[in-house]
Parts: sequence; C-alpha cells; structure tokens
Amino acid sequence: MPYDPPPDLASLGLADIAALADARKLPPVELWHPERLGDSEMRIAADGRWFHQGGEITRPAMVRAFSTLLRADAEGQHWLVTPAEKLSIAVEDAAFQAVDVKQDGDALIFRLNTDEFVIAGPEHPLIARGSVESPAIYLAVRHGTQARINRSTWGQLVEIALAADKTTAHKPDGETIAVSSLGQRFPLMPA
Repeated sequence: MPYDPPPDLASLGLADIAALADARKLPPVELWHPERLGDSEMRIAADGRWFHQGGEITRPAMVRAFSTLLRADAEGQHWLVTPAEKLSIAVEDAAFQAVDVKQDGDALIFRLNTDEFVIAGPEHPLIARGSVESPAIYLAVRHGTQARINRSTWGQLVEIALAADKTTAHKPDGETIAVSSLGQRFPLMPA
C-alpha cells in the first residue's frame, strides 16, 4: 500500500490539521498490557533515525508504522507495544523530531519526522531543558513520548516569539523569551 504524505505544513490551517488527525487511527497502545516482555533490538538515534540490529531502517513507512506503537514509562524507558508483547527500544534522546512549525492564530502546529502533526498546548506542552547556552526544547507527543525540536524549528519558534513580544532574548524582568499556543505560555530557554 503506497503512502501519501500529508500536504506541506505551510498550506494547512488548523481545521485541516484537525481533520487529518481525526482521519488517522492510532492503535490503542495505552489499553494494551501484555505480559510477554522482550527486546526489540531497535534504537532511535538522537537525529531521529531508526535502527534494527545495527542497520538503519530506511523505509519511512516502516518507521511511521513502528512509531504508532511507541509508549514511554515513568522511568523514561520506551516500548513498542502490541496486544501480544511489549518490547524495549533504545532511544538516545527523543522518540520523534519536530521538523517544522507554523503559527495559526493562537496555535503552534508542529510537523514531526513521521509526517504527523501535533498542536502544542495543555495536552502537548513544550518543555525547555538543557542550559541557556545550549537549550533543548521538547514537545510532548503521546503516551509519554516526546519530540525534540530541531535547530531550524527552534529558530522558527524564536522568530515567532520575537514577533509577538517585540523583545530581545531576555525581558527586562528576567523572564525568558516564550511562545504561546492554545492559551499556554512556554519558555524557550530552561530556567
């Protein structure tokens, strides 16, 4: 079955994104609690590439399919979950990469490296980690997994924040630069 990637993020509005999300049926991994545990022998590199037994998985459709089965526990361990088994997967940084962002009204819409769209907000917050010199921003995706905001997308977020605030990197009161989405404010620098 051929894969038709979604249209370019710049051409989509919030209603288009909502329709695409509704049309996509994700497996209910949060409902599956298999007793059989194992090792998937898979790894997600910090740059978002997937590997199995040391070889890169080069078929994007396979990566997209596996990504729908991901779940992370409270300790940060990632799992590929099916009704029959739960297999550990090594994740070097984050399970996903956020590779583009678009502001649509009060919403920030992110495109992931798996061609999914996630709207930042209360259910999908942005999380600032790292240091002021080397910030790392993450987006909560689903089932405890996160997407690392890549460098160019982080630059887009800074432009959005500066356009909204008309400020420099630090406000006079010491508050760091931030963006808003769905009524939530998210700093772009760690505290």
